[in-house]
Amino acid sequence: MGVKISEIVPKREIKIEDLAHKVLAVDAFNAIYQFLSIIRQADGTPLKDSKGRITSHLSGLFYRNVNLLEKGLKLVYVFDGEKPTFKEKTIEERERIRQEAAQKWKEALEAGDLEEARKYAQAAVSLDEEMVKESKELLQAMGIAVVQAPSEGEAQAAHLVRKGQAYASVSQDMDSLLFGSPRLVRNLNITGKRKVPGKPYYKEVHPELIELEEVLNTLKISREELIIMGILIGTDYNPEGVKGIGPKKALQLVKTYRTLDRILIHVKWEHDVDPHAIFEFFMNPPVEDVEIEFPQLDKEKIIKILVDEHEFSQERVENALAKLEEAEKAKAQKTLFSFS
Repeated sequence: MGVKISEIVPKREIKIEDLAHKVLAVDAFNAIYQFLSIIRQADGTPLKDSKGRITSHLSGLFYRNVNLLEKGLKLVYVFDGEKPTFKEKTIEERERIRQEAAQKWKEALEAGDLEEARKYAQAAVSLDEEMVKESKELLQAMGIAVVQAPSEGEAQAAHLVRKGQAYASVSQDMDSLLFGSPRLVRNLNITGKRKVPGKPYYKEVHPELIELEEVLNTLKISREELIIMGILIGTDYNPEGVKGIGPKKALQLVKTYRTLDRILIHVKWEHDVDPHAIFEFFMNPPVEDVEIEFPQLDKEKIIKILVDEHEFSQERVENALAKLEEAEKAKAQKTLFSFS
């Protein structure tokens, strides 16, 4: 879900080429869920091999990242670890929503309403351990670094950016800013023409760059106050937020009262989780100092995973691999590297 502050946050459109030769720390689960949601047939059915195993995520990870690597981007996929205990209720609620969506998907298919079927199918997305394992193997075979976070992937990605090991976090969620990432890139994996949900038309989606310092200066608040805003509006740990409070009202409250304790006197907190625990988690999440290692391109392993195991088109995979090899040659020729 992520905190919904997009409407008041300054952002600017960029081109993918603007990110060439920069290391980007990708929120892996966020990206994989995007691929699972988007890469589907007209009736909402995900791509599958002959054994019924879902392959939408592998298709997205491979073909999308080939395009990004070809343009000179260096990618680090950061995977979630152990969830904080106060996220359990959110996870349970998400599972309930997924099950309801799966039932409505089935009913829409029976009614022959393909548009409704696809909408509910996208909400019924789930990710299992085997899919995560294969995703890591494919990414590493492509020469993409993989980092296992001790807790939330977004928090670890933000840590890499703050340490100067990456230029920006990549996620659709604004939580990266609350975790203190100096830069956030959105829409990297959904660039291009995308159908507007519930509408009969498409819109052009471009990558966006959001810089934390600019956000704080524009809103005239501190990072601590940005976190408080997120808690009031709703985060992954208290999705509904405080009833009746949106981004503008939250901003007004933090500017008036400035501290969480003072604000809580004036609002009705209706969640089991302690808001101070959420605040502390955003300020000091579990993260680790890691060395980023970019593996060598392994064509044989890519073909084994995609073609031999999951029956992807060998010709199409090999054509994409030819692009990857060219990108590898160009990377090898570049001796100086810039994060700025």
